[in-house]
Amino acid sequence: MNETGKWLIIIGGLLVAIGLLWPWLGKIPWGRLPGDIVIERENARFYFPITTMLIISVVISILLALFRR
Repeated sequence: MNETGKWLIIIGGLLVAIGLLWPWLGKIPWGRLPGDIVIERENARFYFPITTMLIISVVISILLALFRR
């Protein structure tokens, strides 16, 4: 099996796992972490999840480093 096929199987497995875990993943307070910026006005809401983005970036970087080995 070539590299592309392996990556497609891995990504598909991750999507299935996320789909099965979705009811429990929804209870994690992603997007409401300290450091996330939320500005609410009468007619608008601005949301910039800095802390959430940093955590997701670190997790993805660690997973990619483990898969490269």
